[in-house]
Amino acid sequence: MTEATFAVLALLVLGWSVVSGLLARVNISGPLVFTAAGFLLANPDWGPLSVDYEASAIHRIAELTLALLLFADASRVSFTEVRRDARFPARLLGLWLPLTVVLGSLLAAWLLDDLTWALAGFVGATLAPTDAALSAQVINDARIPMRIRRVLNVESGLNDGIVTPVVAFALAVAATELGMAEHHDPHGGGALLDVAMGVALGVVVGMGSAVLLTLGARRAWVVAGGRRLGALAAALGSFGLAVALDGNGFIAAFVAGIAFGACWKDESVEVEEVGELPELLGEVLAFVVWFLFGAVLVPVAFDNLEVSVLVYGLLSLTIVRMLPVALSLLGTGLDRGTVLFVGWFGPRGLASVVFALLAVEELGETSAVVPAIAAVSLTVLLSVVLHGISAGPFGARYVRFERPEESLPGPRSRRSSAHVVQA
Repeated sequence: MTEATFAVLALLVLGWSVVSGLLARVNISGPLVFTAAGFLLANPDWGPLSVDYEASAIHRIAELTLALLLFADASRVSFTEVRRDARFPARLLGLWLPLTVVLGSLLAAWLLDDLTWALAGFVGATLAPTDAALSAQVINDARIPMRIRRVLNVESGLNDGIVTPVVAFALAVAATELGMAEHHDPHGGGALLDVAMGVALGVVVGMGSAVLLTLGARRAWVVAGGRRLGALAAALGSFGLAVALDGNGFIAAFVAGIAFGACWKDESVEVEEVGELPELLGEVLAFVVWFLFGAVLVPVAFDNLEVSVLVYGLLSLTIVRMLPVALSLLGTGLDRGTVLFVGWFGPRGLASVVFALLAVEELGETSAVVPAIAAVSLTVLLSVVLHGISAGPFGARYVRFERPEESLPGPRSRRSSAHVVQA
């Protein structure tokens, strides 16, 4: 990334921060703005800015961004609050998520030409996780029942971490099938061993950092802001240590976030406040990733735009998402409008982009891989546009025409655990 590109990105972030509320009123999201900026300013065919997507630093920025957000999302999930409505997020994560991965993989193998089963599995798994930032207007809309917003927020906060091992395994198998295993497996181990290492390191770093910071705070060892710096160090340290020791860094950051939040015992400050710094840094870096998405992956999608790729993207955002949601929520007593509402707001976002960039890094842009990258990129682009512009209107329509006080059966929680930073 050149100095000019860096300067433009910084100014874009400044400009977005000034008018973000104004743009939100007309349903224009940050990801949409930075994707468009990347496509217009850094397109390899005409853009005045230069982005070397093959540079290792670019891929590391994307990986660190996802690691930070995985840690932040996992650490702020209040399992005490979730336990009151556990059956709804549990059904989505336990039933919807595997059904979506399987259905998306089968559809990719059927519609997209010349995909191996491993690459089809990669497409299905990569497009399964959702991104709450693209439907932040819904999750932050106080008119919508807290329990619905919590379901969407918990689902998006956990599903990307859960699906990461599947993506890693699919990439490892695809590399072997394409004869690239020796060149693109930098860890030198199997995907399952990488996941196990990531889990172990995540538990150690997350639990250890929470215990040490709590102990330091109680004994007045921690300076002002020290807790936030410690949380940031735990997020970065878990990822970096896992990568250095041949583990899966994403899994390590995700598990570390869960362990950090579960072991946080400092009554003087909430864990959500402690995790603000890794989340804020992740949000800023996310704009960079969306810019890279527009500059690198969107042109790939347009250059390889075929009817089958477009059909797959539309089906991925509708049938592949909504049918498993409906099946997983059978017997819960939810009305049809609520099921459709939850089913629609499953936007694909940052995790899918990072997984696609990881595939480009590990597998290259060969003729066998490009259709998979194009399908993922086009689906995410469609999601950025469609979910971004529909969040406000659909949320308002749901509140107006449904009866939200009856939409989720069971006791109602008065305290919010849904928290999405709308950058």
